[in-house]
Amino acid sequence: MVEMEVVVDSTKSACCQFLDPEGEVLGASIYLPLNAGPAQLQEIVNTLLKNEERLPYSFYISDQELTIQLGNYLQKNKGKWDSFVAVSVEKTLSIVYQPQAIFRIRPVNRCSATIAGHAEAVLSVSFSPDGRQLASGSGDTTVRIWDLNTQTPLYTCTGHKNWVLCIAWSPDGIHLVSGSKAGELLIWDPKTGKQSGNPLTGHKKWITGIAWEPVHLNAPCRRFVSSSKDGDARVWDVSLRKCVLILSSHTLAVTCVKWGGDGMIYTGSQDCTIKVWETSQGKLIRELKGHGHWVNSLALSTEYTLRTGAYDHTRKHYSSSEEMKEAALERYKKMKGSAPERLISGSDDFTVFLWEPSVDKHPKARLTGHQQLVNHVCFSPDGQWIASASFDKSVKLWNGITGAFVAAFRGHVGPVYQISWSADSRLLLSGSKDSTLKVWDIRTRKLKQDLPGHADEVFAVDWSPDGEKVASGGKDRVLKLWMG
Repeated sequence: MVEMEVVVDSTKSACCQFLDPEGEVLGASIYLPLNAGPAQLQEIVNTLLKNEERLPYSFYISDQELTIQLGNYLQKNKGKWDSFVAVSVEKTLSIVYQPQAIFRIRPVNRCSATIAGHAEAVLSVSFSPDGRQLASGSGDTTVRIWDLNTQTPLYTCTGHKNWVLCIAWSPDGIHLVSGSKAGELLIWDPKTGKQSGNPLTGHKKWITGIAWEPVHLNAPCRRFVSSSKDGDARVWDVSLRKCVLILSSHTLAVTCVKWGGDGMIYTGSQDCTIKVWETSQGKLIRELKGHGHWVNSLALSTEYTLRTGAYDHTRKHYSSSEEMKEAALERYKKMKGSAPERLISGSDDFTVFLWEPSVDKHPKARLTGHQQLVNHVCFSPDGQWIASASFDKSVKLWNGITGAFVAAFRGHVGPVYQISWSADSRLLLSGSKDSTLKVWDIRTRKLKQDLPGHADEVFAVDWSPDGEKVASGGKDRVLKLWMG
């Protein structure tokens, strides 16, 4: 059936109220002609916000993006239309405006390099905060740093005695830390590929996660936290080369850890709880309960900004750590706004919980719908969306502020292991046991690009902060780079 565009009567109008994504009202409610579309709404919102430079916005009515004229939208959603035909004074249409990134990332669509080097499965891949370097950790006990210009191995970092399970760059790009199945942590200098000092030992079982203290709180970066199967999280100082705090109160393995922008550390555990710690003395300050099974994954609404620190799409480089700290603080404040930092947790109980830990110890929302365990959760860089990857072969999209369900992305034929967002929050990447990567379009809620090429399960994916490259690794031992 051909869908016809209805000619909208420009003399009719609807009473509309603009709201920001947090629900804050912008100006008074106004009557808008039914032939007004996104372009006209952009003008109005920019004027109401007194923006000197015109900024791009997208508009949502009941979590559905408005891409056509108001009248056409109401016609398509007949129930709402009936309320407006007589446009009564009492009825007000709420329109949520959402800021868009002023830059646009091209979807990756081809494999630009397949780089052999690792002798066992690639278990983790991570781009540096400025997107110029790439590191990987493998079951062959090495960390490798890759030259992205020549797309060849740059350094092979040897020193671990067992599988390298996780790697993390400091947000200032000066250090790279790796954690192994043996429980030790090694610090590397990415410029030389050399180990900095002796291994950091203390954990009795394998490392499950690593998170750095945000650069806007401390520059140059010195402290990071590690979580372990042994039930503890430990805070380390790279300058002192020792453990400075032990966070112990979980009764089972700690599976994931995050360091928040307000200075708190969050740990998720197989004991079904999430604990919140302050970082001057390592005191437990809050316990978040609700999950009925293991907590597998945590993510913060500010995480992308924390990971990239002072670096953004302009690729500016900084002459001092003080300058970097100021720029990072500016970015963090702008991203966070006046709202509290939000946390999401994905669990073996098939659910995702949305929390505002600084406000309440009870979850803000419980996100249900997955049919199997939730393996990985991730906020979009702008904090407006939540994505969850599950062993039920689907990726689900949720509203990042309310937790409301938005869409399910189906296409993978095996469990989805890891997801990663493009820097502009418009595209989502997933890697699966089915050996493929897939790129999903957030606006159309459809598959944008199917990326086969790996010979086996894809364990790790990362989209570079500059948006130009995607890296993936898995069971077939090769690292693949993908470009647009």
